[in-house]
Amino acid sequence: MTTDDEALARAAASGDRDAFAALVNRHYDRLFAFAFRLTGAHAEAEDLTQDICVALPAKLKSFRAEARFTTWLYRVAVNAAHDRRRRAATHARAADGWGDWETARRAADAETQQAVGWLEQAMDRLKPELRDTAVLILAEELTQAEAASVLGLSEGTIAWRMSEVKKALRAIAEEEQ
Repeated sequence: MTTDDEALARAAASGDRDAFAALVNRHYDRLFAFAFRLTGAHAEAEDLTQDICVALPAKLKSFRAEARFTTWLYRVAVNAAHDRRRRAATHARAADGWGDWETARRAADAETQQAVGWLEQAMDRLKPELRDTAVLILAEELTQAEAASVLGLSEGTIAWRMSEVKKALRAIAEEEQ
């Protein structure tokens, strides 16, 4: 018989290393896949996943089992991704004007961006909140209610965001034709 996630989370929050290891082993691949969908880059997803795993022991103390553990973990991941985006934007602003190095870095980023598929490119053009919503609904196959719980929003807002995602993707496709 396997122990449910919520029991493992409570045990891990109390310092049980085996429970923590079981949680990480059980959810690492899903967490990495989610991080990849949020970031669109393998290396960035690896870094984000590692950051989440390192912070998880302290964060587990705030887990109250009001939602499924996976829903709570998605929320932790979304918050971590937002934090990384903010840090990246701050670093990009600080790096403006750094000459050849910055120019080369931006050129490499542009080449990498061209290598990804159409949908990933289109998703990158969405506002972060729309992308987060689309990844939860389309890639992670959460219901609108579950996505609303992860993002701390109403189901109506999730439905509206998905409508906006569809409009934006249609506009991008028409623009490229």
